Amino acid sequence: MRPSLALSLLVLALPVACGQDTAPDTSSKGGGAGSGLAGASGAGLESGGGSSAGTASVSGGAGSGNLAGSGGSHAAGSQATAGHGGTSSGGNASGASNGGASNGGASNGGGCTRALLESTVDAYFKALALHTPESLSLAPNVKFTENGKASKLGDAGLWKTAGALKYVHSALDTELCMSASEAVVPDGATDVPVALRLRLQDQKLTEVESIVARASDYTAVDANPAALAASNDVVKWEEAVPADQRAKREELTGWMEKYFKQFPAGVCNTTSDCKRMENGGGSFVCGQGASCAAASSGQPVLNPRLVMADVDAGLGVGFTIFTGGYVDMHMFKMRGGKVYAVSAILANGTSSGWE
Repeated sequence: MRPSLALSLLVLALPVACGQDTAPDTSSKGGGAGSGLAGASGAGLESGGGSSAGTASVSGGAGSGNLAGSGGSHAAGSQATAGHGGTSSGGNASGASNGGASNGGASNGGGCTRALLESTVDAYFKALALHTPESLSLAPNVKFTENGKASKLGDAGLWKTAGALKYVHSALDTELCMSASEAVVPDGATDVPVALRLRLQDQKLTEVESIVARASDYTAVDANPAALAASNDVVKWEEAVPADQRAKREELTGWMEKYFKQFPAGVCNTTSDCKRMENGGGSFVCGQGASCAAASSGQPVLNPRLVMADVDAGLGVGFTIFTGGYVDMHMFKMRGGKVYAVSAILANGTSSGWE
């Protein structure tokens, strides 16, 4: 396995499946210290219901300590065949739906495999630690953002301060030829949770979207990189879901879309022990405040700007601007029609840079 809002988690289910209750070495891909989603020592994680409306205050580590990652292999399921020419934003992601395809993008050109996406994630974190973006296979028009601000790849932010990767798990979407990762990376002397989206076209990077959750970027819940890594012990984010328990692509993307659109209502199809994290912090019950509300008409509360799916691993991923002004990536794990864990990474930002 690969080695990351203090508002009620936006857990929403498919409209049609809503239940009542329902270099440095950068190969650190194993589970982090500690056991279970409740995380590592000193995390101060709760096992009860979570707080809402940005009032949660969970004591514990803010990610200042070093996290020793253990080795392992990235195995998000069986190798998929070439992608199906799914479209993506091309730098203008707007309103992904049912399959995650966004408007204005072009086909990935075919030949997109899980192995290609996985190796690109590995290469990115290695280049980041070495501060050598030129080592990557980049398209001439590659676009990069960190916390919604665009810059030349390698010129700003974590590219100037990053150390060797401590932990990462990734969703691999061969249809869109995109990966979405949650990671723990040193920012100077401090480990921080990082969300990363990479898009490939013709085997070259065209889009790099990153969220770096530094301590000042989200203060409602203390970041806990160690607990983010430790979550893999229980969730097994990249582990392939047995074929008879796999959700269809439309189920994964639909769950994520409703999750955003119906916030804070509409929580469905979560297990009783499903927990969510925010930048690795907190240990909130996914069903807290759940109503499993039917789909409503009108303007969504949160706009699902981009939605992705990794069918093999049962992972759904969504990007939005969260209430209060935070760039936000959510990832959830589903099998057998139930959601077992949700993890969000967010930081200050009123624009994603991709609208």
